[in-house]
Amino acid sequence: MDRFARLVANVVGVPMALVSLVEPSRQVFPGMVGLAEPWAQSRQTPLTHSLCRHVVTTGRPLVLADARQDPLTCANPAIPDLGVIAYAGMPLTDGAGHVLGSLCAIDTRPREWTARELELLEDLTAACGAELRLRIVSLHHEQARAAEATARAEADDVTRRHRAALGRSQLLLRAADALADTTGLSDVREQVRELVGSDLKPAYVGLVLVEGTTTKRLRRMVDVMGSTPMERTYESYTLDAAWPTARAARENRTITVTDTAQLERDYSPEAAETFTALGLRTAVCVPLPGTVLPLGTLVLGWNHPHEIDIVEQAVLASLAGYTARAVERALFLDNRIDAAREMQEALLTDVPSVPHLDLAALYRAAARTDLVGGDWYDAYMLPSAAHGGEDSSAPAVLALSVGDITGHDMRAATLMGQVRSMLRQADLDHAGGGPARAVSALEHANSVLRLDASGTLVHAHLRPCGSDRKGSWELTWTNAGHPPPLVVRPDGGVDRLTRHDIMLFPGLNTRPRRENRLLLPPGSVVLFYTDGLVERPEVDMDLAIDATGRMLAAHDGRPLEVLLNEITDRIAGPDAKDDIALLALRVPAA
Repeated sequence: MDRFARLVANVVGVPMALVSLVEPSRQVFPGMVGLAEPWAQSRQTPLTHSLCRHVVTTGRPLVLADARQDPLTCANPAIPDLGVIAYAGMPLTDGAGHVLGSLCAIDTRPREWTARELELLEDLTAACGAELRLRIVSLHHEQARAAEATARAEADDVTRRHRAALGRSQLLLRAADALADTTGLSDVREQVRELVGSDLKPAYVGLVLVEGTTTKRLRRMVDVMGSTPMERTYESYTLDAAWPTARAARENRTITVTDTAQLERDYSPEAAETFTALGLRTAVCVPLPGTVLPLGTLVLGWNHPHEIDIVEQAVLASLAGYTARAVERALFLDNRIDAAREMQEALLTDVPSVPHLDLAALYRAAARTDLVGGDWYDAYMLPSAAHGGEDSSAPAVLALSVGDITGHDMRAATLMGQVRSMLRQADLDHAGGGPARAVSALEHANSVLRLDASGTLVHAHLRPCGSDRKGSWELTWTNAGHPPPLVVRPDGGVDRLTRHDIMLFPGLNTRPRRENRLLLPPGSVVLFYTDGLVERPEVDMDLAIDATGRMLAAHDGRPLEVLLNEITDRIAGPDAKDDIALLALRVPAA
């Protein structure tokens, strides 16, 4: 609960956040951040100090820009005693829809809440509510466990039926624990498979989820091990399709299949074909309960006749309930991560078209879909007047950047966007200052504005040479602790641009940043990259950089886009643990 409070404080940007549960005579705080003493120690206040009780009373969100100005709250002691001025609280409900309290963001000064802040708070409340409901269910099962232990101590003769009932109760207890810790949909399926494998011993366990808003479809969670090819053959179908899984979700009831003849009579030929291909004799499709409609269907199949009695039906219904809550939480986390990735990738704009120069970039996300990061590339033209003083006839300058902000989370992706934009602004504001001046300006802004962004980057300016060196380009760069760029000379030799200064870190750098210059004659190739390309636990980083250089030198004039993909596939492999950003340029041979 404290983590949810910290999430609210960080995401919405408030000094105080509470997970508040309202009781008849007090409110308690299982989750809190920023609350002053003595309230922080006791984790509670009287109801006289509660704004959350209004959320419980009405069952609706309460949003106040200034609690002192609202007739409902202006006399509340929480204003002077706790420092509550601006308040935004969302209702937390139990499984039956009863409002138990609120997840609230609190500011100590007047504040107009934006629609985006309220939307984020609502999303976090949904996740917090799901966790709270899981805790309630776990508590109920703790009580059931205690009662079960008492019954076992008093029982002298445990029959086979009693032992079976006990085993299934333990299955549900394990399910409550195991499914509460899942983080992804594939993890949910694997946990369910492991849970039922030792007790119910099915030959097949499947998970089919409803997706879409207008035209709803069902999509199977495909086995990552690829042991059931039919899952890919019939991976997706409509909710009104003639499948027992679709019928279970559509009618919100358990469907049992006992033979192929039943499938051929009541369902589609594809359903019968799948049943036979899996070698099943009995299958049960249990709907996953959702807030309005089922979230999908849990499927268990046996390769022998299996009788599902009333006790097992109840066990499967309870297991489906735990699975549904885990699916809701996994979908919520996946949606948040997808939103962060979309934001991250939207910032990586196309490289410009520059006459007499080949330019290409590549961004590849980490193989783990629950990670977002701060890797980026950038390339943009700077007006010639900005770098040539009053001589606007001077050639325009191409600015190039590759960097990596520390972290693998939404904050890292957000800071990456800010740093990238600030570096562009610094280039434009410090006309003719060069890349080192722009990076120093970025560092100054990072420190003064307290963004606390840290990481590494290479920032460079590229301009065409004069008529005496026609076709050549001059590269000027500064390196803030980043892996060395690679340069392929026209003769095929490869150089590392190893000169660098200290990484970006607020308050760490006290020396002026250095600039380096290099002439790039026709036939030269330069590669900037982030450490995700070459850094792996099992491979020496220097050897990986050397291998990258050899592939770069063997480019044979191939399109840079093709070359970058080949380098990434070969050096990082298909399961890279970190994001990768590459930026390459080639000076065409004369």
